[in-house]
Amino acid sequence: MKPLLRRCLQFIPVFFGITLLSFGLLYIAPSDPVSIRLTEDGTAANPEVVARMRAEMGLDEPFLVQYGTWLTHFVQGDMGKSYITDIPVAKTFSSALPYTLRMAGMAMLLTLLVSLPLGISIAALRGSRFDYGIRLLTFVTNAMPNFVIAIVLMYIFSFKLGLIPVLATTKPIGMILPSATLAIVMSSRYIRQIRAAALDELDKDYIVGLRARGIPERQILFGNVLKNIMVIVITLTGISVGSLLGGTVIVETIFNWPGIGHLIMTAISNRDYPIVQATVVWMALAFFFVNLLADLSYRYFNPKIKDL
Repeated sequence: MKPLLRRCLQFIPVFFGITLLSFGLLYIAPSDPVSIRLTEDGTAANPEVVARMRAEMGLDEPFLVQYGTWLTHFVQGDMGKSYITDIPVAKTFSSALPYTLRMAGMAMLLTLLVSLPLGISIAALRGSRFDYGIRLLTFVTNAMPNFVIAIVLMYIFSFKLGLIPVLATTKPIGMILPSATLAIVMSSRYIRQIRAAALDELDKDYIVGLRARGIPERQILFGNVLKNIMVIVITLTGISVGSLLGGTVIVETIFNWPGIGHLIMTAISNRDYPIVQATVVWMALAFFFVNLLADLSYRYFNPKIKDL
């Protein structure tokens, strides 16, 4: 319990620093939520109306007062209301979160299903045509921006084959292309790192001993080698899951997927402080808990790790 408590205490100043920085960046940004809200229809805003609304929303207060007010309400469980729509932030955020969770889960599952067997297989077949072919493919996909991969997938499966709608919908079929895009990007990195870790493991003496005892190669690769490189796999997964849970702005925007990334992009454009702050807190908590779970998993796969 002591390591867990220490990690939680370490997160507190990080939390305050992240929220303060994000609030400050929005505060110094040009324009404000009131101007954006009142000029949505293309007409100029009345200065008196702007001043009155700013006072009602507390935007005429000094920066630290605004931040302190938001923080006080937040720790009490009140995320406030959107400056643009007047809808409670909790309701807006909770409606977008399930879409991001489903997409992140599917993308991570596809990535591991592709990367683990391929990474270990090309390590076992190093120097073969299969090894060179997969590594070349990972070089290409790793160098391509994810929006290019997204457009290519849309062109093939939506435009040419007509199998999936052009724009992702809230139906399960709309999750296929966004998840595949993210999985392709992540797999290109995972495969190479898993291969490198597996090669390092295959060069160790105990592998020679297992082969001398007649242990099947498949069991060696996916029993011993895989287990011993799981610390690296967990590290990669923890970093990726934390990023995915924060939303992927470009992919969600391209596929019109109503997740956290799409929500925060809109909120930043509209200077919608409460929604941005709620999203920032979620991203910070997501990274914290995912990394904490990853650290705990290290102790299971590698008993040598005694401390977090």
